Parts: sequence; C-alpha cells; structure tokens
Amino acid sequence: MQKPVVTAEEAVAQITDGQTIVIGGSGSGHSVPEKLLQALGRRFRRSGTPQGLTLVHPFGLGNQKDRGLEHLADPRLVRRDIGGHWSMSPSMARLAAENKIEAYNLPAGIIVQLLGATAAGSPGWISPIGLNTFIDPRLEGGKLNAAAREDLVEIYARDGSEYLYYKAFPIHAAFLCATAADPEGNLNMDEEVAPWDNCLMAQAARTSGGITIAQVKRIAGRHELDPRTVRVPGIFVDFLTLDPDQGQTFQIRYDPSLCGAARKPAAEFPPFPLTLRKVIARRAALELFPGAVLNLGFGMPDGVMKVAREQGLEDQVTPTVEHGQIGGIPAEGLDFGASYNSTAIIETRHQFDFYHGRGVDLAFLGFAEVDAEGNVNVSRIESAVIGTGGFIDIAQRARRLVFCGTLAARARVELDGGRLRLLAGGTAKFVPRVQQITFSGRQALRDGHEVLYVTEAAVFRLAPGGVELAEVAPGLSPERDLFPQMGFRPALASPLKQMSPELFQPELLPRSLFCRIPAATLA
Repeated sequence: MQKPVVTAEEAVAQITDGQTIVIGGSGSGHSVPEKLLQALGRRFRRSGTPQGLTLVHPFGLGNQKDRGLEHLADPRLVRRDIGGHWSMSPSMARLAAENKIEAYNLPAGIIVQLLGATAAGSPGWISPIGLNTFIDPRLEGGKLNAAAREDLVEIYARDGSEYLYYKAFPIHAAFLCATAADPEGNLNMDEEVAPWDNCLMAQAARTSGGITIAQVKRIAGRHELDPRTVRVPGIFVDFLTLDPDQGQTFQIRYDPSLCGAARKPAAEFPPFPLTLRKVIARRAALELFPGAVLNLGFGMPDGVMKVAREQGLEDQVTPTVEHGQIGGIPAEGLDFGASYNSTAIIETRHQFDFYHGRGVDLAFLGFAEVDAEGNVNVSRIESAVIGTGGFIDIAQRARRLVFCGTLAARARVELDGGRLRLLAGGTAKFVPRVQQITFSGRQALRDGHEVLYVTEAAVFRLAPGGVELAEVAPGLSPERDLFPQMGFRPALASPLKQMSPELFQPELLPRSLFCRIPAATLA
C-alpha cells in the first residue's frame, strides 16, 4: 500500500500525551530526524501538547548547542528520558541535573537490545553488561536523579553467576531518518554513515501497536529501490515526511567516503602534529598487535589510528566503532560515529552483539576520573550529566583496555626535546574515589582483563592491589611531579620504567618500539 507523504507538522500531530517515542540516529546529525524533532517542539510551544512524553534514544542527539533533543527540552513536554548518552543536548542534561524530569542512563548497546526484546515480544534482556557499575541496582540502577524512582534494572542469578535483567517497554512511535523511500515506505540508507538500529525501532513500534514516521531526503519511484539495499521494509513504516536539505551530519552535507560510495585518498588526511594528545596516542598505539580488532572511543583515543596510519601500521589492525563501522579511519569531533573508508558497515545491534560477545581484542577509551581501585568515570562530572554511550558495553567485554587521557586537568606541560617539563600542576583526575563508576576495576580483575591507563606523564596499570605506576615520562619525577597532582599514591611497579623519549619527539617512531608487532610485518 502507498504510504502517506505528510509534512513534519502533520506527522507529529499523531503523537498524544504520555506516549513513548524512540528516536533514531546519533550525535551531531548522523541520521537524526531533525525535522520531526523541530516540528514536535514547535507544536508543543504553540499548543501546549503533547505532554508527559517518554523519550528513548540509544545515543546522544544534538550538536551541544541548539539541535537534536534541544527542541524538546521542556519538563512539561518530556516526563522521562531513557538515554544512552546525554551531553549532546545540554538543555536536556540540565533538566536531568535539576531533577525536573525522570532521567535514566543505560548502556547504548543495552537500549538497542531492549528494542529487540520489545520487537520480539520479550519482557526484557538479561546481560552481564553493567555489573558493578552505576547501572547495577546495588549502586544507582542507571538512575540519574531523585525523580527517577522506577527500577528499570534488577539483579538476576543463574547457575552461580550474576547478571542484570533490563525491563523492556512498549514503543508508541518511532522517529527515523533515511536517505530515500519508495511509495510503499521501504527505506534506503545508502547515503547515511550507518543503518543504525532503524529497523529494530520500527519493529518495536509495530509490535507495540505504535507507528513509525520516517524523514527522508527523497521519494523514489515504485520498485526503484534495490531490495538488497532496503534497511527498513515498508510494512513497518506508517508515514513519510520529506527533508530534501538533510545532510549526512549537521556538519557534512555529503561525503561519499563516509558511507562506502568512495574512498578518501590518504593524502587528504591531515598530518597529526606533535602535541600532548599525540604523545598519549603514540604510547597507546605501542599496544597494537597484528590482527587485533579494535574499538576507538570518542576524543583522545581517536588519535591511535592516526598514529597507526602515519607509522604504516593501519593494515595490521581493524578498528571498529559501536555505530556499525568496521575498518577505515574514525571521524573525530562532532562527526564521531562515522568512519572514512570503512570496509564494512553493519547494523548497530550486530556490532553490539559482537562487542557483548567479547569480540574486541583491544579497546582504546577515554577517562575523566580514575580512582585507586582502577574504577573509571566518564559519565558524570560534578553536576554535569554526560552519560555512558557504548562505553560500558565495550569496556566490560574487551579483552584488553587502554584508557587514554591527561594526568591532570588544565596542567601546564611542555615538550622539551624528548623530555616533558611540568610548568604548573592541574586539577587531579586520578582521585581517591570516582564520582560515578562507569568502569569497574574490581570486575575487570575478576574477568582477567589487562588494563592500562596512559597519560602524557606516566603509564599506570591495573594490578590486584589497585592502580600501579608502571612508567614515567623522561624529565619527570614521581615524587616531585606526579604524586602532588594525584588524589592517591599508587603502588610502584618493579622495575619502574621510563617512557620512550622518542614518543616526545617529532620524528616517526622507531619500528623497534612496536614490540608487539613482528618486524617482518613492519616492512
């Protein structure tokens, strides 16, 4: 049957008080149904309806200023938000911090799996993901404030092991974004950076008796779309709305190398200048080994593949991003969530299945705080709600982890010919106790994971007794330069090593430093 093509205003008129809406896409415009979000926000401001909505989104949605969930940030419009990440919409995060809405943060991969449970008519999802983190109901249960009273997570024991049981919920409407639709509502995502979990969202809405509204760039002719490229069948779609001006992201109109339609030449990637960020990425990259499947997190860790590329090692490893990309070079900044020159792009759920099943050999992730037990916080700093995204999904199941970040915040440090010189100390990021546990050092030790914490000034590792200092940058003294900037005194490895001076110099690193990669593969 031919699907109605309506305006965004006509589409959001279908939404009524108290409904639960799942929103597709990620980050700063990666298949985010921006026109639908704008229209829903305008409708509320004009008419005062609908009210009391529940929003569900596996990833953060917005540009950290005025787009995405910013259009819906009103406590009368939104009663509850179950989000995988929050910092892309500062106004919505502020509502959570001020206790004005019921705010929950669940791992992105778990939200995706819950949508699958809803689609299949299952009551929930059982997983070890989140144990001993702030998702665990014995800690915070994923609740971000006092307004969030309902328990969405329970402890589940089976065969002597503990798991978490996550409750599924009905979906009354799914807001999706795709490249093209045909008159029957079949959705093609050929120009998107990933197919995301759009099909799963539409199926969850259909199972719940809800509707799916798809924003598309164009309407194709009948039978024009290759059925092998249809990511959401029209039987799951109810309304179509056109936005011929939608881009691949809020920053990029269209780059074919982000969706597999072309390859970006190596010469077009900018050089990676020598900064403290590069020093950290270089030391982290020394952990690479042939054939390793990687995950690269947002921010500091994306420099690892830049180092691998300039050292000629990119063909030795396979990076992945939780949104579905395999291979290539992850985009950075607000475009994180896309990758240039991917070798495969799969649905988000399949990527998280792979992650949950211990598919990642080596994960490079950021940190905001580390404590004496090796716990890591990336999800909440003071009153600022940030969220976990796919961090817990990845960190808890990767075989080896390298956390990347500066030793302290706002310290003044300079490079000095293969040495590091501390000019002024900063605010401690290695603290006695993290504000929120996004990664559990105790759980990692129990699971036998290897964990490093790489900074520009030192390298630490997780040992049975907690965080241990393993390497110090040349030019720095633990007693004089490191410990005064830390909230605890770590144990010292024996022997305590010096970080290679070559990490702090502009020349390419000697191949001999990459001791985990056989020399024969470095030619």
